[in-house]
Amino acid sequence: MRRFLGGVIAAALVAGAIATTTTPAVAAQATAPVLSPTPYMGWNTYYGLGGDFTEDTIKSVADSLVSRGLAKAGYDIVWLDGGWQADQSRSDAGDLVPNPAKFPNGLKPLVDYIHSKGLKAGIYTDAGPYIPGKCGLGSGGHYQHDADTFAAWGFDAVKVDYLCGIAANLDPKTVYTEFAKALRNNASHRPMIFNLCNPVTSPDWGNYPESQQSINSWSYAPGIAQSWRTYTDVGFQGDIKFKDVLRNYDANARHPEVVKPGAFSDPDYLAPELGMTDEEFRTQLTLWAVAAAPLVVGSDVRKLSATTVGMLTDPDVIAINQDKAAIQAVRVGAAGTTETWVKRLADGSRAVVLLNRGDSAKTLTTTASAVGLHGSRFTLKNAWTNKVTESAGVISAAVPAHGTALFRVEPARGVPGIPHVTAGIPQVTKVGTDAQPEDAAPVVAGGDELTVQVNVRNDGVLPVLQPTVTLAGGTGWTVKPLSKAPAVLAGGKQANFTFTVKLPAGVAPGTAGVTAQTAYQTVLYGVQKQTTVLSSIVIAPAPPSGTVPLSHHDWITATSGWMSPTIDESVGGGNPIKLTGTTYPTGIGVASPSLIRYYLGKSCSRLTGVAGIDDVVSNVGPEGGTSTFQVVGDGKVLFDSGTVDRFTPKQFDVDLTGVRVLDLVVGDAGDGGYNDRADWAAPTATC
Repeated sequence: MRRFLGGVIAAALVAGAIATTTTPAVAAQATAPVLSPTPYMGWNTYYGLGGDFTEDTIKSVADSLVSRGLAKAGYDIVWLDGGWQADQSRSDAGDLVPNPAKFPNGLKPLVDYIHSKGLKAGIYTDAGPYIPGKCGLGSGGHYQHDADTFAAWGFDAVKVDYLCGIAANLDPKTVYTEFAKALRNNASHRPMIFNLCNPVTSPDWGNYPESQQSINSWSYAPGIAQSWRTYTDVGFQGDIKFKDVLRNYDANARHPEVVKPGAFSDPDYLAPELGMTDEEFRTQLTLWAVAAAPLVVGSDVRKLSATTVGMLTDPDVIAINQDKAAIQAVRVGAAGTTETWVKRLADGSRAVVLLNRGDSAKTLTTTASAVGLHGSRFTLKNAWTNKVTESAGVISAAVPAHGTALFRVEPARGVPGIPHVTAGIPQVTKVGTDAQPEDAAPVVAGGDELTVQVNVRNDGVLPVLQPTVTLAGGTGWTVKPLSKAPAVLAGGKQANFTFTVKLPAGVAPGTAGVTAQTAYQTVLYGVQKQTTVLSSIVIAPAPPSGTVPLSHHDWITATSGWMSPTIDESVGGGNPIKLTGTTYPTGIGVASPSLIRYYLGKSCSRLTGVAGIDDVVSNVGPEGGTSTFQVVGDGKVLFDSGTVDRFTPKQFDVDLTGVRVLDLVVGDAGDGGYNDRADWAAPTATC
């Protein structure tokens, strides 16, 4: 993942010193009207529907936004992305033409229907001229006419892509400035939000100069648009990965100083139920909220679960996003697997995010002074749980893997509140006598005995009394406490509760968990209880037996930077594993970054094979085509290929003696590219 934002900028923004300033270049051209003082919200067709939508589809979505409470929560723009246009998108007279099969009545009656529901309407075009095979439509050469048309149809927002723009080798600053002027000067004098959507990045898009990439939009967009995309798409239609959400968030965080009321950095759409877990989507929504990013749902809202709708409409989270100060969060401290982000709010309080990018649950902490607050007592409101507690200065939370905690923090007043106690998520520290690797989901098998620890910390002013923790596992699991509870847990102190957990021999493979119930007595507020769950314990399948192609054995988990890992084919499917002209009948095809995990249970002695870039990469293009390969046993690197290009595959022969859990890891060799098409060719395990 890319890491941005130096400590100097972060410190200045936390203090509010430059929170509302713009660079001189941006200030000189700051002519965009303030059409949405806080980040706009809505829905877009792209990720959930692609181009497959009609007049009836859009009406149905508009109805659903209202009936499911999303419109009331603020999601009030119904945005048509690419796909609304006819195959011949412009008439001989120069007018844009809606697809007559999808929109037999044209777009004006549809917009009228959307408005009748109390909603707004958005539409899509491209800054470049229409180039068949490169984009679906383009407004190049027709900016004023198209702006007048969109306004006459009644649209309230326009997304302007750059696919045909980059194909025509245009300068984005020049063409977007011209388009912005056309929108402002439309014949109907209709205010329309301008979403500047340049998604071009390198190297996946090609070797374009920075001036043509999305990472340069910040330098001119705040003066001409209401929002600007800050990186490439957050995923593919129907396929959003958590790592790409983090990638886009990191890119979006590069220039918080230019965000202001009415002008917002856009890291792309919210994508619930399109590949991420509920926890991962909660993290995306949390990060977008503190980034003062537009909240536009890319999924089909008609199909979303009640849980997802509840997250999308959470009033405390939306309030942080819609805070009138319109300040973008900055990172406090170092980048890494765990991070702290802070957003200064209009009333002087702070929205604080504790982010866990890693694969295992952790208790994360920061301090009130680190996020720019001063005093001896602080009120912490958990935006997701609504729990209000009081801290002496430490802000802490038990954060699941790929999760976040979001607090609204301000100085406390009056009678001391409920002490801020963090009951940790149970941690598997050992499997048998083997220490559990850091930052990995625990992998166990039937008959294993686990050592499990729960940390309880009191960061409040007042002590808590008689803290207790009880632990429960699955059916037939035996739990034995090993530690004695303290009588008092004073403010600033913590206690560890340790257990052994024995799994029955015949436990079925799958995913299981353990639940900790923590209780404690407070001085003024009676007994308080917390429940924390470790839900990611992997019950492994049987290990391999004999000398076998590892690719034919069941893996525990498998990820690929692009699409999904493929067995005995290069990633994407349809092509055999082939390295520098040699075809291999077995193997695993992936794109970086990738992790394939197997359970060996100390039953294997050797792994051999070849690591390389598949020959099919030459069909994709010259970009990328370099990777790194590692074989990792129980967290220890057993083989490291260094950088491998498409011409130099590397053989490996690894001693697996004593290895319980094996990871095959592929990195992008630092080029950031998806077009690697990496192979583990003929991976053969001797067990």
